Amino acid sequence: MIQTVQDHIYPEQLGFCHSHEHLFLAEGQPAKLNPALRIDDYEATIAELEMFRSIGGQAIVDAQPLGSGRMEAELAEASLQTGTHIIASTGFHKLAFYPDNHWIRTFSMEELKAVFIHELTAGMYVGTDSRPPKEYTNHKAGQIKTAIDAERLADPDKKWFIAAAQASIETGIPIMCHTETVEQGIYLTDFYLNEGVSPENIIVCHLDRKLDNIEAHKEIADKGCFVEYDTIGRFKYHDDASEIEMLKQMLEWGFEDSILLGLDTTRQRLKSYGGEIGLDYIIENFIPHMQKCGISNNHIEKFMVQNPSIAFSKKD
Repeated sequence: MIQTVQDHIYPEQLGFCHSHEHLFLAEGQPAKLNPALRIDDYEATIAELEMFRSIGGQAIVDAQPLGSGRMEAELAEASLQTGTHIIASTGFHKLAFYPDNHWIRTFSMEELKAVFIHELTAGMYVGTDSRPPKEYTNHKAGQIKTAIDAERLADPDKKWFIAAAQASIETGIPIMCHTETVEQGIYLTDFYLNEGVSPENIIVCHLDRKLDNIEAHKEIADKGCFVEYDTIGRFKYHDDASEIEMLKQMLEWGFEDSILLGLDTTRQRLKSYGGEIGLDYIIENFIPHMQKCGISNNHIEKFMVQNPSIAFSKKD
C-alpha cells in the first residue's frame, strides 16, 4: 500500500506521479534563507494542482518535512479538493532550515524515532516549526525525508539518520534522501544500508544537479536503490538535452526500474505564483523532448507511473 495524506491506496491507484515537489511552504526559517521557499497561497497552489490534473497528473510527493514550513492541513485539504494523491513527509531537512533553538536539534535519537513513527502511523504533528510535537492531525505522512549536506556529513552525531533508518525498518516506509553531491548520496546510501534499511526503501534525490559523474548514479542504482532526478527545467544547472543524455545512459546501463522524476518546485518555479515553469512542465515539455530523443513511451511510463508506485509503497 501507499500512504497518502487522505488514505492508503493500492500502488496501481497512484497514477502519473511527480516524485519530488513542494506544494506548500510556510513563512519561516527556510524562507528567511531563500524567499523562493515560501509557497503559502492556498488558492495559488490549488490552481497549480488543477492545471496538473487537467493534463493527466494524478499524484505528487511533497518533500517538505516537519518543523521547517510543512503545512499539513493545507496538504490534506488540497488533496481532497483537487483529487490529487499527495504523499507527505515526516523526517528532517538541513540543520540550516531550523533556528538554533529548535527542538529537532536537541531531541534524542529515540525521541526523533518516536516522532517519525507517530507521523507515519497515527498522524502528522502540527505547529512543529515553533514548538515540540504535541497536537496532531489524523492525516499521515507517507515517506521519511532526510537531508545531508557538508555540515551534516562532517558532524559525527548521526542520531537523525539512525532515527530515520529505524523508523523505516519498523514501518516499511521509504526514506527520501536530500543530497547536494553524488558523494553525499553514496555516503548516505551506504549508511542506511549498513543500518539495515532495505535498498528498495531508499530514494536518493538531486543527483542530477551535476552531470559530471554519472558513474556514481550507477553505483547507487546497482545497490538496488531509487535515483530521483529533479533538475529538469533548471537551466542554471544544465539544459534538458543534457538531462536526457544522462537518462539515456542510465537506460543503457539497465536502470529503467530505478528512475524517478520531479521538478523540486519553489515559488519561482510555479506558474500560479508567477514562476518560470509549472507542474505541467514534465508533461508538456520534457516528455515530448524525451520522445524526440528516442526514449520510449514504455520507459517514460516507468519513470512516471510504475517506478513511483513501487518506490513509495510500504514494504514488509
